[in-house]
Amino acid sequence: MVLNANAENFESIALEVFRYQRDNNMLYREYCDALHINPDKVTSLRQIPFLPVSFFKSHKVTTGSNKSVGLIFESSGTTGETPSRHYVADAAIYESSLLSGFKQFYGDPSGYTILALLPSYLERQNASLVYMAKTLMAASGHADNGFYINEWEKLHSVLSRLEKSNQKVLLLGVTFALLDFAEAFPMQLSNTIVMETGGMKGRREELTRAEVQAILKKQFQLKEVHSEYGMTELLSQAYAKADGVFSCTNTMWVLVRDINDPLEVMGRGTGCINIVDLANVHSCSFIATDDIGNLAADGSFEVLGRMDHSALRGCSLMAV
Repeated sequence: MVLNANAENFESIALEVFRYQRDNNMLYREYCDALHINPDKVTSLRQIPFLPVSFFKSHKVTTGSNKSVGLIFESSGTTGETPSRHYVADAAIYESSLLSGFKQFYGDPSGYTILALLPSYLERQNASLVYMAKTLMAASGHADNGFYINEWEKLHSVLSRLEKSNQKVLLLGVTFALLDFAEAFPMQLSNTIVMETGGMKGRREELTRAEVQAILKKQFQLKEVHSEYGMTELLSQAYAKADGVFSCTNTMWVLVRDINDPLEVMGRGTGCINIVDLANVHSCSFIATDDIGNLAADGSFEVLGRMDHSALRGCSLMAV
């Protein structure tokens, strides 16, 4: 049911998922009770409580009596920091959500050769971004699909050959690696979508998304650079085809909350990003992230940065 969501039925499905998770997720139930939420009075998306994303670091966030886990997605974190862990009970839901969302924006993956430049993600286990790329590659089925860490000369050679054959390519990459590759091997890409996934991780001087995209456009002679918005705690994605303006797939909805009042949720404007992710039916579909964004009236959004001391602010709402 959740994978059949659309703009017309999204809210009714989300409210049904809220009641299911409130009754079958002990952590989320205690969180709702701590906020004195009467579930019978929750009748809109903006009234649903959003669980601070920091609880994925301190608790096992699961819904339902089935304790089996199909996958574990784990964030990288920084040295000494507890990573987030997302316990995925049903990998098929994630894969279906990912593929239907990709088709919504880009068409069938079989039309693309998929190249993934993901250093720092490939070197560790349980990275959701690596699993995402593997799923897209499996659906693509092209012989040239592949992962790259720092084999820039080989990547340049493969891209050049695919460009000459007019093969459509998706080059999915973490930001710092795309910048390094673009500066070392500038080239004209006419049949390639370059999609940055964020992530500097102290590897380079921090740049704004606009600055990153300006460099990539120049080095690859592109009109636009695409972006993907996802995280360890989500099973759905948002995509931006230009200028870092994201739109959600059918299983995802974005709201914003007031920076100083986390319970004040808005349908537009600037604030901290709250995400409804219906694909998270077996964990928690209502997540208050640490990202600050600007939400437009049409549901598109930009990510402006991250909230300082967000973990402390989130955990202060409740002690379980």
